Amino acid sequence: MSLVSRNKTSGSNVQVTPTVIHENNGNGVFDSKPVTPDMVLHMPTITDKYLCSPEANVYDIDFTRFQIRDLETGTVLFEIAKPPVTECEGNQDPDPETEEAGGCDPNTGRFVRYQFTPQFLKLKTVGATVEFMVGSRPVNKFRMIERHFFRDKLLKTFDFEFGFCIPNSKNTCEHIYEFPALPPELVSEMIANPFETRSDSFYFVDDRLVMHNKADYAYDGGLGYELF
Repeated sequence: MSLVSRNKTSGSNVQVTPTVIHENNGNGVFDSKPVTPDMVLHMPTITDKYLCSPEANVYDIDFTRFQIRDLETGTVLFEIAKPPVTECEGNQDPDPETEEAGGCDPNTGRFVRYQFTPQFLKLKTVGATVEFMVGSRPVNKFRMIERHFFRDKLLKTFDFEFGFCIPNSKNTCEHIYEFPALPPELVSEMIANPFETRSDSFYFVDDRLVMHNKADYAYDGGLGYELF
């Protein structure tokens, strides 16, 4: 399946209301009433922790490729492809420290650190193509809400719908990001303070949170990324 999705909502008109979330058993994952789209749209700042565990992804949704391009020029800014085999899956000798800690970190792959040039902040419209696989269960109302902050200031909320995905399918979707015009003073601060611009990406199926990824951004260097 292939489709193009345009952002539905802007962070400029999102109203802030309090939410109550409790942390569970010190394992670094939040436990609460079911996290809803409305809840994350009203969060006043970036989350401190992940709002669901990796096990919440019962649909086996697996993002395998991500590409960003400037829609005005068609220039591909960069592309990420998931390695076919992770270190945990390989036949390498086990690390004693990893074994003592209970194996691989379950949150591996949920955080990306991006490095951009200052010119990136001048872009108006960017196309982000994602390629992903789904498992044996049908995926209804697949939706992503992505919220970008500089420190505690909401920059933009993006809200995209993937729609329905059939079981055991490979899917491609291009999301259109229309960036807001930022004051020059704020742009200068974002460039001078790398990785203080951060985002939460929440993925819902049938309005139930199944994935939560995080990223941070620097705008003071060349293009690149690190996956954690």
